[in-house]
Amino acid sequence: MMKQKLMCMLLVLVLGIGLLVGCGSSGGKTVEKTDIYVFIAASLKNVMEEIKTNYEKDHPEVNIIYNADSSGTLQTQIEEGAQCDIFFSAAQKQMNALSEGGYVVEDSVTNLLENKIVLIKPAGGETAVTGFDNVTLASSLALAGEDVPVGQYARTLFENIGILDQVMAMEINEGANVTAVLTAVAEGSNEVGIVYATDAASMPDKVEIIAEATADQVAQAIYPIGLIRDIEASETQAKAAEAFKTYVATDAEALDILTAAGFKQYTE
Repeated sequence: MMKQKLMCMLLVLVLGIGLLVGCGSSGGKTVEKTDIYVFIAASLKNVMEEIKTNYEKDHPEVNIIYNADSSGTLQTQIEEGAQCDIFFSAAQKQMNALSEGGYVVEDSVTNLLENKIVLIKPAGGETAVTGFDNVTLASSLALAGEDVPVGQYARTLFENIGILDQVMAMEINEGANVTAVLTAVAEGSNEVGIVYATDAASMPDKVEIIAEATADQVAQAIYPIGLIRDIEASETQAKAAEAFKTYVATDAEALDILTAAGFKQYTE
């Protein structure tokens, strides 16, 4: 008899747990979670995690799922049908291409942030390189791929100052995204590398900035955020995505977090 009672209690417990899967709690009440899929440039990963924590605390009904990689890779994934509600790119090129392809919700794009291109070395490392113009003095260079925004900015910079061919003849460690480049330099695998200022700021004890790109060398990186047409999304999910995008783009708390990380709010 005792065994039967125990089995019944266990069954009730298991069923209760099953009913709570996919739900949150607010004021003692269970809340059904709505997933929203947000594709973010790799350089945004750390700061967007903080924004996610704050937002989900105030919106327990929302579950934000990030996919962080190079903007070029994310663009390709969206074009190939990956489920995505919001795209936060490190360059306008990828967002424009998706807009032209009909993947972006009309009039939903906001040019939100600016970032700087910087040349870095390992903290305490020795190098004869003093700026972008003599980067070829380095034994090796960590550089993002040509489909990665920071890699595109770097190549444009070297083309503008007339040394692209010499740079591309160097020993280059090509990274899949800016995080890979940052890690390569931080670990001392390469003498110098090119990342965003915010990436360098995230590892002040691991890397040092040698030089910042000037406006006449290359345009500053502009980060647009926009809504993606998600045919799999429910009406609730679409509204949740729109609300989160608006929060990131306009809320004072969110913008303070972004600027504290070294990003500059974009102005026309």
